[in-house]
Amino acid sequence: MNNFFADAEIIHTHTRAQLIEDGDLIDVTETAKEAGFTVPVALSRAVWADCVEWTEETDKRKATIQDESGRLWDVVYMARLAARVRGDSQRRIYELYRVPVQGRGIKPRRVALAMHIGPGDAGEPVITIMMPDED
Repeated sequence: MNNFFADAEIIHTHTRAQLIEDGDLIDVTETAKEAGFTVPVALSRAVWADCVEWTEETDKRKATIQDESGRLWDVVYMARLAARVRGDSQRRIYELYRVPVQGRGIKPRRVALAMHIGPGDAGEPVITIMMPDED
C-alpha cells in the first residue's frame, strides 16, 4: 500500500520546547515533582486559563480567596492520583473540582482533563495535561 502522506508538504511543526517558549504549554515540572511525578509535566494554555489562572481581580469579583499555586497543586495532584491507576493507555481522563474563573459564583464545578504521556523532543517520556478535546 502506498503511503498516503508521502507527498504531503509539512506546513508547520513545533517542538515541545518551542510550545513552552511561546506560552502554548506551561511547564509545571517543579510542582509535579512535589506531587510525585518523575518526568517533565506541562499544561496546555487552555487548562491553565480554566483551572489554574487566578488574579487579585478574580478574588474581588468572586469574593473568595484562592491562588494559582493552590489551584495548580489540585490539577497536578489529581493527575498523579489518576496516573497511579493501572492501565496501558497513553491517555487518561481524570476529573477535579475547581471554582470557575468566569462568572460570579464560587460554587466549585467539575471539569474533565486529559493527561497524555508520550515522547518529548528527544524521545524522552513527558506528560501533557490538556482539555479532553485538545490534541
